[in-house]
Amino acid sequence: MLYGQLVIGPPGSGKTTYCHAMSEFLKGIGRRVAIVNLDPGNDVLPYEASIDVSHLITVDNVMELSKLGPNGGLIFCMEYLEKKVDWLLEELKKFSDCYFLIDCPGQVELYTHHDSVQNIVSALTKSGFQLCSVHLVDSHYCCDPSKFVAILLTSLATMLKMGTPHINVLSKADLIEKHGKLHFDLSYYTDVLDLQEIVSLLSDDPFLARYKKLNEALMGLVEDYSLVSFYVLSIKLKECMSKVLQGADKANGYLFGINEEDRNIQNMLSCAMSAEFEDAKVADIRERYISMDSHVDGFVSKGR
Repeated sequence: MLYGQLVIGPPGSGKTTYCHAMSEFLKGIGRRVAIVNLDPGNDVLPYEASIDVSHLITVDNVMELSKLGPNGGLIFCMEYLEKKVDWLLEELKKFSDCYFLIDCPGQVELYTHHDSVQNIVSALTKSGFQLCSVHLVDSHYCCDPSKFVAILLTSLATMLKMGTPHINVLSKADLIEKHGKLHFDLSYYTDVLDLQEIVSLLSDDPFLARYKKLNEALMGLVEDYSLVSFYVLSIKLKECMSKVLQGADKANGYLFGINEEDRNIQNMLSCAMSAEFEDAKVADIRERYISMDSHVDGFVSKGR
């Protein structure tokens, strides 16, 4: 059985940086890692890709030959890769003793309503790969209630469309302070608590107030599915990396598929790295990076 993470998310959410950092983290705990670049438009990689789709096709070549724009070119590339999925499978077999980090393109529609990535993943699954989707979204969206609603809906749509075991991650948590203060404690956003609080904030905006019923319906949809929650990630903090890895390992089955000796080693490493992190998974980031003005019923709010 082959295990790995399918790293997806919007442009600029930190997928390539995450793959590089997680690769180094995994090597540090003794795993063999292979990074797969599946983004035919990414020609600047901070890591050495074991497999690179640009050896098969690139967006630049497609744009030049087919006169397509960047988005159309990327969709063409993924449809071409879907047809050539046997090439990908043969390349992956060369690294059968590795844990895979698959760096995917950042075009959102590839994961919400286009079928190529889903079909590629389906082919990998049928060939014995146990993959989970690690969906990265930029944590600064938490600073704006309307943007947070958008990432909730995008995350839910992606989970339902991809149909894989799935974890959501708020990336770049160490940079939240540069985008303003949060209306609530960070755990409100990671655990996706009472979303009516978000509706109340949206109603305070004169432009958005007219859409109150729509926002209530959308938040009810998210709550009804009860699927969306987030891990918080700063690649600078080993505790964050450990928690995300634990979540991914549970989702793709790696934690249950390795032999007992390796499982004991992984458990000891996880305990050693997260012993003080377990009780409050976002406390360290909250204390280090978020200035809190007042506490109200366990939430953090400015002027509320």
